[in-house]
Amino acid sequence: MINVNDIVEINIIDINHLGQGVGKLSDFVVFVDKAVTGDLVKAKITEIKKSFALAKTIEILENSPHRVDSPCESFEACGGCQTLTLSYEEQLKYKKNSVINSLKKSSLDMDGITIYDTIGMGNPYRYRNKTAFSVGKNNGIIQIGTYEQSSHQLVDLDTCLLQDEVADNILKNTKNILEKYKINPYDKRTKNGSIRHIVIRTNKDKEVMLIIVTNTEELPNANKIVEELIKAEPKIKTIVQNINNKNTSVILGYKNKTLYGSGTIIDYIDNLQFVISPHTFFQVNSVQTEKLYEKAIEYAQLTIEDTCFDLYCGIGTISLMAARNAKKVYSVEIVEQSIKDAEKNAKVNNIENTDFYTGKVEDVLPKLHKKGIKADVIIIDPPRKGCEKEVLEVIKNISPKRVVCVSCNPATLGRDLKILQDYGFKIEKVQPVDMFCHSTHTEVVVLLQR
Repeated sequence: MINVNDIVEINIIDINHLGQGVGKLSDFVVFVDKAVTGDLVKAKITEIKKSFALAKTIEILENSPHRVDSPCESFEACGGCQTLTLSYEEQLKYKKNSVINSLKKSSLDMDGITIYDTIGMGNPYRYRNKTAFSVGKNNGIIQIGTYEQSSHQLVDLDTCLLQDEVADNILKNTKNILEKYKINPYDKRTKNGSIRHIVIRTNKDKEVMLIIVTNTEELPNANKIVEELIKAEPKIKTIVQNINNKNTSVILGYKNKTLYGSGTIIDYIDNLQFVISPHTFFQVNSVQTEKLYEKAIEYAQLTIEDTCFDLYCGIGTISLMAARNAKKVYSVEIVEQSIKDAEKNAKVNNIENTDFYTGKVEDVLPKLHKKGIKADVIIIDPPRKGCEKEVLEVIKNISPKRVVCVSCNPATLGRDLKILQDYGFKIEKVQPVDMFCHSTHTEVVVLLQR
């Protein structure tokens, strides 16, 4: 029997999806913060649930052989990284194992399935092309940073090892310039103040889009602020004011006002150009995105005679890569702006063998099938909730030669693969890809064949 505030010693045998260490006390599971697999820790029980307890690390009694020193001075407070003190090699092993465990829990027939080692990065730092920070004030001083995990306490940051160095410079410069012009952050309690967030988007050429999210229509001293920002960092190509006056935790509002430049930047995946605006969904790790999508195209094995469906296509990244190898690509996405961006990207890249459809995949796909449009290959890249069952049923009826699944959630992936396997598709290859280094998040590409 354990109680809240008990001090206990726990061997950490695993980590969970939140990055907490997993241990047991007399077969009762305890999740321990700031602990990694192989640690022996002294911890304080902070909460007890029906089937598990939560604990806070007081002291590491024995370091795991997989433990590494954190290179980030803000790691203990910042909630941005989950597994920064776990060796990168061990992180990659964890991600492969998490995929294997998810597939096994889905009662898949695992015979004949090859699950490859996770594709990692040569340098698992400075990879994010988009970072978002909250703006606040402490003792009258402007702060820009992230919130402590499970807290409303803002952690003031001057650097983030996951973003490009140019973004570090912008973070510091923005803080100083807002302080200079006495721009007040938005206060959720009083509803006073202006600036809510700073969002920094960078491309492969280190060009920057800076998004200043405000609660108000007007940004005080906007012209002077813009002038100083671009003088301090010439890599800034555009500055956009985004207006969000809703009582919400969502960062961006619907309205944008371009203060400098075109309001967009261009980024590249596999030598294709993509126009990035403030609201554009674009994978945050460009290096690994290229590896992920190249693997999807490799698995698709498209020829000039093939028709391909790209479901949940976003801004058309996979669609345009597939179109270079296929006869025709039909793409479906529920977000109207993403389809507009996809059509724009097809035009920019002089690709003419794509058709884009706006709507729910479960609504559009049956209509394409009823029209007699057949797919030789279907690529699916659904949101975390996975595919609707109606979508998988239509895929069964279309009966393509191959299905390529791209997933950001191994749990729902396992569920969908089980359904497709029961429909007669054979799962052949599973490739995890590390898109979010120092987190527990895993992307996966899967090849299924008839």
